[in-house]
Amino acid sequence: MIKNKSLIVSMILAMSLVVLFLSCKNDQVIKVPFKVDIVIFNQDKNDDLGLKAPKGIETVTIFKPNDSTDHFSNGAVMTVFKNTFYCQWQSSSKDEDSMDTWLAYSQSDDGKNWSEPKVLSETLANGYCTSGGWWKHGDSLVAYINEWPNDIIPEGGFTYYKTSADGVNWTDKQPVLMANGTPLNGVFEQDPHALPDGRIVGAAHFQPGLIASPIYTDDPLGISGWKRPKFSNNSVKNNVSREIEPSWFLQGNNNLVMVFRDQSSTYYNLASVSKDRGETWTVPVITNMPDSRSKQSAGNFNKGIAYIINNPVNNKTRMPLAVTLSYEGKLFNTSYIIRRGGKDIQSLRYEGKYKRLGYHYPKSFVWKNNLYISYATNKEDIEYTKVPLTSLTLN
Repeated sequence: MIKNKSLIVSMILAMSLVVLFLSCKNDQVIKVPFKVDIVIFNQDKNDDLGLKAPKGIETVTIFKPNDSTDHFSNGAVMTVFKNTFYCQWQSSSKDEDSMDTWLAYSQSDDGKNWSEPKVLSETLANGYCTSGGWWKHGDSLVAYINEWPNDIIPEGGFTYYKTSADGVNWTDKQPVLMANGTPLNGVFEQDPHALPDGRIVGAAHFQPGLIASPIYTDDPLGISGWKRPKFSNNSVKNNVSREIEPSWFLQGNNNLVMVFRDQSSTYYNLASVSKDRGETWTVPVITNMPDSRSKQSAGNFNKGIAYIINNPVNNKTRMPLAVTLSYEGKLFNTSYIIRRGGKDIQSLRYEGKYKRLGYHYPKSFVWKNNLYISYATNKEDIEYTKVPLTSLTLN
């Protein structure tokens, strides 16, 4: 009898420990990585959300269409290499992701006067290409090219790269490689960053379809050695994961927080955390960061201040454009308007598939005490806004 009671007690204790373990594990998974002081956004003020603009900001138009040029532009991504500015974007005559889409780039010595668009990657014979972003290491500028063959079902693509020492002469394109030497079976998101130890962490959308996942490599050139970490998507619908188009920021010294667009149309960002340099990630959870269901761009400046650039509205309207700040990446309580909607946004000049008013797909980088934010206005003009870091003070 005593033995039976001891056995029962042991079983109850063991079951309790299992329940406790699972509860702790579940808590770890569902814990929200960051919060937003939601009162900073006045959703009743559609033009600017009640936000003020930082002092000293400057907006520059890199490309503006006319009757003799392409009329569709999107996916603007900037960088600086050897003190020269570069911007790449996808370009087509009228419609988004049409078969005549090619990858354009422009350069500038002063950030104000830009060259005419040049060809970074030509229109494909059996598909189209879009911007994959930049990387740079030493004397090499790396341009990533996302290619979408039209014979891949469900729709998906591959990532290629070219390198240049002067931004003019480029190598032939080559496939970006995984750690096992095989081509990366997906398309890059344009927001890779390096950890303090040099590891590059980014994201890609893998086949079949578009299944978003963090990726990382210890190759300083960013063209090989890429690995998929331990990561689970919430769900997949029509071969597209719920979470797509991420970027990330560093939270404190160790935590990587990846922010995703939510295809389930909650109009809030999803987020996931890694505590081991990008090798394992929590399941993405919903945050209270408003988002128009578009791309955003996250990062850090000034020794750890985290930022998220997006359209922080609870609908599909991709305006206004704002940057929201957090001292440690846990509570975002300060936001500034970058571009206003309403009367401040120009009218649509040319019709085209998926074209509409707004500031689309922002991407960003920090250089010489300024935050540079590139985007496509109305999917026509390629523009960027330069923001002095000294004007981005926190509450």
